[in-house]
Amino acid sequence: MKPFLPILLLCVSIALQAQPSATPAAQRMQSMLQQRKALESNSLVNGVEFRNIGPTVHSGRIVDVDVREDDPSHFYAAFASGGLWKTTNNGISFEPLFDKEAVMTIGDVAVNWKNNIIWLGTGENNSSRSSYAGAGMYKSTDGGKTWQHLGLEESHHISRIILHPTDPNTAWVAVLGHLYSPNKERGVYKTIDGGKTWKLTLFANENAGAADLVIDPQNPNILYAATWHRERRAWNFVEAGTGTGLYKSTDGGNKWTLLSTPTAGFPTGEGAGRIGLAIVRSGGKAVLYAAIDNYNRRAPETPDVPDMLTNAQLRTMSKEQFLALKKYQIKEYLTGNRFPADLTVEKVSEMIKSDKAKPASLVEFTEDANSLLFESEVIGLEIYRSDDEGKSWKRTHKDYLDQVYSSYGYYFGQVRVAPNDPNKVYVYGVPVLRSNDGGKTFRSIDDDNVHSDHHALWVNGKRPGHLILGNDGGINISYDDGENWVHCNTPAVGQFYYINVDMATPYNVYGGLQDNGVWMGPSTYQAGSGWYSSGQYPYKRIGGGDGMQVMVDTRDNATVYSGSQFGNYTRLNTRTGERKFITPRHKFGERPLRWNWQAPIHLSVHNQDILYMASNKLHRSFNKGDNFEVISGDLTQGGKKGDVPFGTLSCIHESPLKFGLLYTGSDDGLIHVSRDGGVSWKLITNGLPKDLWVARIQASSFVEGRVYVALNGYRYDDFTPYLYMSDNYGETWTAIGKDLPMEPLNVVKEDPVNPDLLYVGSDHGLYISLDRGKSFQLMNNGLPATPIHDVVIHPREREIVVGTHGRSLYIGEAKEMQQLKADVLASTIKAFEPDAPRWSPRWGAVFAVWADTGKAEMKFPVYVNAAGKVKISIKSDDVVLKTFDADAKKGLNYLSYNLTMDADKASVMDQKLNKARKDDERPTTLKAAKDGKMYLPRGDYKVVLSKDGKESEVKLSLK
Repeated sequence: MKPFLPILLLCVSIALQAQPSATPAAQRMQSMLQQRKALESNSLVNGVEFRNIGPTVHSGRIVDVDVREDDPSHFYAAFASGGLWKTTNNGISFEPLFDKEAVMTIGDVAVNWKNNIIWLGTGENNSSRSSYAGAGMYKSTDGGKTWQHLGLEESHHISRIILHPTDPNTAWVAVLGHLYSPNKERGVYKTIDGGKTWKLTLFANENAGAADLVIDPQNPNILYAATWHRERRAWNFVEAGTGTGLYKSTDGGNKWTLLSTPTAGFPTGEGAGRIGLAIVRSGGKAVLYAAIDNYNRRAPETPDVPDMLTNAQLRTMSKEQFLALKKYQIKEYLTGNRFPADLTVEKVSEMIKSDKAKPASLVEFTEDANSLLFESEVIGLEIYRSDDEGKSWKRTHKDYLDQVYSSYGYYFGQVRVAPNDPNKVYVYGVPVLRSNDGGKTFRSIDDDNVHSDHHALWVNGKRPGHLILGNDGGINISYDDGENWVHCNTPAVGQFYYINVDMATPYNVYGGLQDNGVWMGPSTYQAGSGWYSSGQYPYKRIGGGDGMQVMVDTRDNATVYSGSQFGNYTRLNTRTGERKFITPRHKFGERPLRWNWQAPIHLSVHNQDILYMASNKLHRSFNKGDNFEVISGDLTQGGKKGDVPFGTLSCIHESPLKFGLLYTGSDDGLIHVSRDGGVSWKLITNGLPKDLWVARIQASSFVEGRVYVALNGYRYDDFTPYLYMSDNYGETWTAIGKDLPMEPLNVVKEDPVNPDLLYVGSDHGLYISLDRGKSFQLMNNGLPATPIHDVVIHPREREIVVGTHGRSLYIGEAKEMQQLKADVLASTIKAFEPDAPRWSPRWGAVFAVWADTGKAEMKFPVYVNAAGKVKISIKSDDVVLKTFDADAKKGLNYLSYNLTMDADKASVMDQKLNKARKDDERPTTLKAAKDGKMYLPRGDYKVVLSKDGKESEVKLSLK
C-alpha cells in the first residue's frame, strides 16, 4: 500500500486547497466602507423610499440589555441582527440607533450612563445558523447619534464588554472569535485609551474564544473570564473541548490564572462546553456562579419499562432474537418512533424473517443528523458556585437540569444572580428558571406572555423582583420576580427567512421567521397601538416552530404551503383552518431523507396543483401534496458525518417558460438541471467555485436557457459575493456582480417586467442592477443595513417586497424602476404616471386648535440624467394653475406636491367647472381651505416637468 500514499496525500492537499477560506477582516472592512458607499453614492434608484410593514407583534431575538440603574425606564436593547434600540419610557416605544454602520449584528452593549458613552460589540454572541459576523467594536459619545469604529475587526463575535467603574478610558472585551474558522484574534482584550488601542491579554487557542467576563463589584482589578472551545462547520458542531476554562485576574486583566484545574471541582476536558458567569458581593466576599454546558455523556439509564425495545439492543440483535420478541414490544417501538402506519408488526417481522431487512434497519430508519443533534444524552446545563473567589467549585443541584439546554447549549449559556441576594439565581435557556436557595432547586418563571429561548436578563439591585428579560420574542418586564410579565413588542425586528405574496386586494405578505413561526398580513399594514384595544392584530400566525418557506395558491389566495425547520411542511386553508401534514418520508429499508434547515418548496406556475419539495432528492406532487413521487436520485455530494443535517438540497426553481425545466442547488455546492421533468439530470457546476452553499437559483422569465445563481460562503467565513448567470442551461457560467461589496449573498431575483433588472439581497443590504449584473446599485432609502434574505416583486401592484432577517418586512415602488431601460436612462428628463390620491374635502381642514391640519400630499416620479432644478407646471387644458421648482438628484426622484393651486386661478377654474356642470349639480365656487390654501378640485390635469430645455408630460387625475 505504500506506493499509493503520495497520491492519497496529494488528493488530501487538493481537497484542503479547494475549501473556501475566511475573508481577511481588512479586505472586508475596506469593501464595506468603500464599495458599499460607492454603490450608494452612484445609485440612480435610491429615490425609491421603503416603508416598513411590520409585523412587530412577535418582536425578535435579543442578545443583551443595558439599563440605567437610577432610572430603569431608560435602557438599551441589542438585537442579534436588528441593531441597537433605545427606550426612555420603559419599553412602550423604542428608537433605533445603529442602522447605517458597516454591520447591524450585535453581541453586547455596555453604557457609561454618567458620561453618555455607549460601547458596542458587534457579532452575535450565540452560535446559531444565522449568527452573523460583526466588524469589531464601536463607540458613541453622543448617545448613539454618531459612531466611531474602534477596531478588533477580526473578532467576528463579541460576547461581553466590561467598563471600568471610574475610568471611562478603560474597558475589557471578551472576543468569541470566528464562528466557522479558527483564528488567533480571540480571547480577552483590554484598552486603557478609550478603544484607540487594544491588547490581547488572555488567549486559550485558535478555536477557543472568550464567552463571558465579569468584574468584582468592589475591586475593578479583579476579573473573571470564561473561554469556550467551539468548532462549527456546515455539517458538524464541536461544542466543547480542552480550550474551555475559567480564569481570574487580580491586576486589572493584564495577567490571568487558570481556575478550572482538575482539582478545582469544575468540569474540564473534551466535554467542557460554553460557560456563563455571574458575581455578587455578600458578607465582604465575592460569590461566583458559573453555568456550563456539560457535553460529557450521561450514565445510561434503566428504561422505565423493563422490556422496552431500544436502539442499542436493535443494533446488535440477531434475526432469531428479533423474531422471539413480544409483539407489543415491536409495536411500541414502531409507534414511539413514528413509523408509517402501514408498516405493521406483521409486515416488519416478515421482512426480517425473509432477510429483506435486518433489526438494525429499524434503527437506520430513525437515525439522521437531527437525532444526533436533539437526542444526544449529554449532561447539559449545570450550575456551579464558588465561595472562595474561584479557588474551588461545587455543583449547586443534585439532579439533571432537564429541558433547559438539551444538546444545544451553544445558543444560551448565561446565568445571573440578584445583586441584593446571593442565593437568588436565574438561569435561562429554552425556559427561564429562578432559584431562591442558591441553585439547589429551580422553578420556571416563564409565562404565556413570554417567548422561549432566553439570552439576556437584568436584575434590579434596588428593587427586588424587577427584571428585564430578553429572548427570541424581544423584551419582557416583570416587577414581581417573574410571576407576571409585560411584553414590549413595538420594534419591527422579525428575522424572516423567506417571503411570498398572494393576489388578494389588498394583497397579503407571507413569511417564515426564525423561532417565530409563519405569519401572513396585509401589505397595507401601518404600525400602531390601536390593536391593543380592538384585539385584532392585522397579521395572523399560521404556523409554528422556526418558520421556513411559503407558497400560496393564487387561484384562491387561501391554500398555503408552509412549514418549519428540517422539512416539516403542511398545507393550510387559511379560510377554513383545515391543515394537513404533507412532508414525504422515506421507505423502510432506506436511510432517512436529509432535510435542510430551510428545506425548499416550489409551486409550479404552470399548474398550481403541482408542488415540489426537496430533501437530498427532489419530490413532486400532482395533487397539492397529498402524494409525492421521487423524481431524482441524490442530488448532493452524499452528506458528511456530523450532528447537523448536510448534503441537502437548499433551493429549487422551475422555469416559468417551460414546464419540467427544473434546477436544484445543494448546501454542498452542486447544481443540477433537468429538462424533461426529472427523468434525467445533469450536473452543471463546471466553472463555478466548489463546495459553496447554493443560496438561490432563479430561472429566467424571458429566455428559456437563462438562469441565475447566488452562492454563499458564509459557512466558511468567506464573505465573497458569488453571483453567476448562464444563457445555456448552465453549460457555461459568467460571473456577474463584480462590483458588489464583500457581503455573502442570500437571494437573486429577476424582475418580471424588465429582463435587465436584477435584485440581490446580501447580509448587509439590497442591491439592484439595471444592466443584467454588469454593475449594481445600493437601495437603502428607509431600508437599514440588515440581512436581506428574500425579495418578491408583486406582479400586479409592481412593488418590491423585502424580507429582512432582523427588521421584518419592507415595501418600495418598483414600477418606475422597471422602466429604466436604455432609452430612458439616456433622457434628460422622463416623468412617470403618478399615483394620485383620492380627492378629499378634508384637505386643508382645521378640526381643532389642538389637531393637525388635514394634509394633502403626492409625489411625481421623475428620472433625470443629471442633478439640478426641475420645473413643475400643473395645467388644466392650457391654463397654468401652479408652477414650482424642485431639487432633483441624478436618477429616480419622487418630487413632493401638496395639490394646491394659485389663488388667482380660482375664477378661471370656476368658469370651466360651471360650464361643464349638469343642471342638477350645484354651481361651483372655489374657496381657500381653512389653512388658507387653495386646493385642486376633482378632475383631470396635465403636468409638465421640464429640465435643461427638455419636457416630459404626465396626466394627473383626482377622482
